[in-house]
This record gives sequence, structure tokens and C-alpha cells, in this order.
Amino acid sequence: MNNQQWNDLLKVIHGEKPEKPPIGFIIDSPWIPGWAGISILQYYCSDRHWMDSNRKAIELFPDAMFLPGFWSEYGMCSEPSAFGAKQIWHETNLPHANRTIHDISDIANMVKPNPKTDGLLPFIIQRLENNQDEIRKMGHEIKFAVARGPLNIASFLMGTTEFMMAIMMNPEEVHRLLKIITDFTVDWLQLQKEKFPTIEGILLLDDIVGFVGEDECREFAVPYLKQAFGAFDSKVRFFHNDAQGLISTPFLNEVGVNLFNFSFEHSINEIRQLAGPEIALLGNLPPRDVLAALSPEEVARRTREMWNEVDDKSRIVWSCGGGMPQNVPTENIRIFIETIKNLSR
Repeated sequence: MNNQQWNDLLKVIHGEKPEKPPIGFIIDSPWIPGWAGISILQYYCSDRHWMDSNRKAIELFPDAMFLPGFWSEYGMCSEPSAFGAKQIWHETNLPHANRTIHDISDIANMVKPNPKTDGLLPFIIQRLENNQDEIRKMGHEIKFAVARGPLNIASFLMGTTEFMMAIMMNPEEVHRLLKIITDFTVDWLQLQKEKFPTIEGILLLDDIVGFVGEDECREFAVPYLKQAFGAFDSKVRFFHNDAQGLISTPFLNEVGVNLFNFSFEHSINEIRQLAGPEIALLGNLPPRDVLAALSPEEVARRTREMWNEVDDKSRIVWSCGGGMPQNVPTENIRIFIETIKNLSR
């Protein structure tokens, strides 16, 4: 992000109105490679392809802030790789990590990884170091430390179904697992901040929070997310959960979140009521079924509908309800941006 975008984001979070309408998208490997005309494997393996495709997006859409901005990542393999997960790579499909926990007793033998040395994490840091000068020449800085959330990582290591069952049947072991993962996550976020002092924000992504009930959210999500968001003193504490969000949203203030990206299945008014007036929201056009699938004219119409339905337009970054999905065309992003700019005048 450049300084103007960062300052505009802070204004939105503080309830102030920036000069330009706040528009932003989470972009990473599901969208960027296909849109840029390269394979997913090329995107992961080549610093040059990674840098050029991120640059292309930023230069083509100067009125949108891309979050977290120059995201160095290896999809869902990033954090699980540090725990020894086998990674399966494809040229045109997203990678996935194999389970490392095959029995609940395996948790007792788990050791906290070292983000400085383990898995793909040193490569994530090195990519940013390799390209930091070029990023700065564009007027941008690395502003976010990024990690998957504790429940999300646990679901990769165990399997989602197995993890959900363990919450109910083996709570002590699950707490041990989440404690190890969260301590590791804090180390990982702090390492990013140490390597890049320009970082002033934290982005955590955890859809599994949307799969649990209220009691389970309070016990198994809130304390660990709060610990992770407290890894260092940050100005932006950005949480992404585009699964079911009605149960977890009332806990956001306790967790420390001040910017929330949520599912398009919930209206902005609904989430605002649950989150309270002080948490900025990022959303909320359906990403796949509207932004990716419809014509530019239909995207404009649905964007106007979204705008008109919102009662309180403060503390909103206009976006889609989740990250930018695969196959969103350039024209649909352009029409979304232009529509929001026209409506905000």
C-alpha cells in the first residue's frame, strides 16, 4: 500500500471520511495468476512473475487499495508447511497441504515450529526482501503481517471434520493444539514485523470460526484470536471470515478487531448491528456469483443495490464479501470502482 491508501484506511477505521471513496480488495493467488496470464505455479515459483503481476494490478486500478498489498504467500500451504505438512502442487490449481495429525494422540508430541527456519516461511520473508526496493520505488510499503488463524491452521493439520469433532470430544487436546499454533502464529507475526518495520497492521484469515457455535466460539476462538492480534501494537487489526459470521461477529470487539471482511450472505446492515458502530467493514458484493460471473452492466446494477441498502455508510471499505475469486475480469473491477465513485459524489 502507498501512504495515501494507508492513511485513508486509518481514516475509515477512525470514522473519518477520506477524500476518495474507500474501495479495496483482498487479492492473492486464487485471482492474480489467471488474471495476469500466468500459471499458479509460475506465480509461486518466480519472483519476477509475482512482482510483475502485483504491479500490474496496482497500476491498472489506482483507485482501489489491495489488501494486504504485495502478499507473499503459498496459498493454504504457507503455515502448515512449518508443521511438516506435505504440500501438493499443481500448475493451474491451488496447492493443498496433507494432514499431519492422524490420531488425537499425535497432538501430545507436537512441537512449536520456528518461523525463521521451518517450512515455506523463510521463502515468504525472502521474497519480500528480494522485492522490497522495487516495491518502494513504486511508492508502496509492506504494511501488514499476515497469517492464517489458529482454527484455520488446526483444520489443515487435522482435517476440518476431525477438528470439529475433536472440539466436542477432546477439548483438552484441542486447547493444547491451539495453544501451540497460536504461540507459533505470534512468533510468525512478530518475525514479519521484525524484518519489515514498516508493518503497522495484522491480517488474520480464519473461516473455521464460522463453523462453530456460540459457546465453542467463546472458548476455542476468542482467546486464541485475541492472543494472535496482540502479537504487537498494530493500528489495523484486520480479520477475514467469509464463512458464517453471525455467531462470531459480536466477539470482534473483544478480540481486538477493527476491520472485518465477512460473507456476502450477510448484509452490511446485519453485520453492522452485530459488530457495533466502531468496527470498520469491508464488503459486500457476492464475489463469485456477481463480481466474477455477471456482465459489467449487472455488476454495476448490483453494486448500486448494495450501496442503496446500507443505512450507515461510514466505516465501510467497499469490496466483495470475501477475497477476490478466480476469473474476475478487468472490466468488472473497473465498473465496480466507477460505480462506487459515482455514487459517493
